Amino acid sequence: MGDLMRLSDLQSKDIISVNDGKKVGSIIDVVVSNDGVIDSLIVECGKFFSRFSHSELEVKWSDVKKIGEDVILVSI
Repeated sequence: MGDLMRLSDLQSKDIISVNDGKKVGSIIDVVVSNDGVIDSLIVECGKFFSRFSHSELEVKWSDVKKIGEDVILVSI
């Protein structure tokens, strides 16, 4: 499949903030535009990132800085 990536591949990676290095959470869903392009990631926030248990955060695709083997770095 070459450079293609599946949603399940993204969901297995931790979302990490490049601002402070803390884990934001894990991907639970994506928002896709009408033309099939990922617009944003829906992240279930971990207890350290959110003051509320299991809240969700929408991370715009433009805020994704790097996708690594085990993590996705985001600027939020």
